Formats: sequence, C-alpha cells, structure tokens
Amino acid sequence: MILPILAYGDPVLKKKAKAIHPDYPKLKELIDTMYETMNNAYGVGLAAPQIGLSIRMFIIDTLPFSEDETLTEKEKNELKDFKCTFINAKLLEEEGSEWPFNEGCLSIPNIREDVLRKPQIKIEYQDENFETHIIEFEGLIARVIQHEYDHIEGILFTDKISNFKKRLIKGKLSNISKGKVNVDYRMRFPNLKKKR
Repeated sequence: MILPILAYGDPVLKKKAKAIHPDYPKLKELIDTMYETMNNAYGVGLAAPQIGLSIRMFIIDTLPFSEDETLTEKEKNELKDFKCTFINAKLLEEEGSEWPFNEGCLSIPNIREDVLRKPQIKIEYQDENFETHIIEFEGLIARVIQHEYDHIEGILFTDKISNFKKRLIKGKLSNISKGKVNVDYRMRFPNLKKKR
C-alpha cells in the first residue's frame, strides 16, 4: 500500500519522535508499506514522521544513488547494496570535517540545497527483529542516515541552511505547504487537509 507523504509545514515533521517496542502493532506491514511508499516516490530514505507516525523509525535503500555517474565504482557498489531499517536509532558520534552535498527531501519537493554534514558517524539502532547494532558509516551512506535521523529528531534539511538561503526559498516552502507543487507521488498538504 502506498501512503501519502506529509508535506513541509505539517507539525508532525517538527516533533521529536518516540521510541517503539517489539509489540508495536503490524510493524512488518508498516515497514513493507514504507519501502513501497519510498520506492514509488523514487526516494533513498523515508522516516515514519513523513507518513504521519511520530515514531523513531526510518528506512534507507541507496540503490538509486548508485546510478550517479560522478561516483567511483567503489562508491557505486557500496550504494547499490545498502538497504536497512533503523528502529530507535541513536547517533553516537559524528566525526571529520564537514562537507557540503546538495540534499533534497520527499516532504520538500523541488527544493535542493547544499547542507554541511560530517562524513563519519557511529549509530546504534535496532533492526526489524529488534536486534541491536552499533555500526560506523561514512560518505554518502552516512549522509543519508543523518538526513533520515534528523527526521526522527524533528529536524528538516532546510533547518540546516543559512538564514539568507531560507529567505530565498520562503515562498517555495509556503507553496509546498499549500499544495501548490507538482509531484508524481502521493502527498498530504497541511494547509489543504486533503490528499492529492
């Protein structure tokens, strides 16, 4: 089942999400639905708050990134094989010199901005079987994880850009919240109160 993705301006996107337990209802179906929703929108990551659930869960599948011609073969191979569900994640460390990368978001369509993030992270999370992992990631995979982790903390990538850039895109953000945007996937707009 494909769910609508919440658009910029929805209050759920700004809330810090709550942890879940193994008895969370229909968790497997929810994870499958999130992957189906993300793939339908050609995304590489999707957090539960983006479908209206303020819970600490996000999914990532970086396969679409592996087709980027500017990447090395090593980077393409790493991205091609990375697919993971993160439950109750805690970012333990972020290290290295910040580097810019042009980010976008399914909840903020048609807007991309350079965001500074550190290249190496260490994260603790549970998988779909609630087994705990502590793993280090780097490069683009680390960046996608940081972006999705921000969602469960109530942070959007537009919160990480300069005030000047925020002023430049203010009108576009307002239009997104009102549903004045063309997308080829289902969205729910906070100032429309109906699905499109």
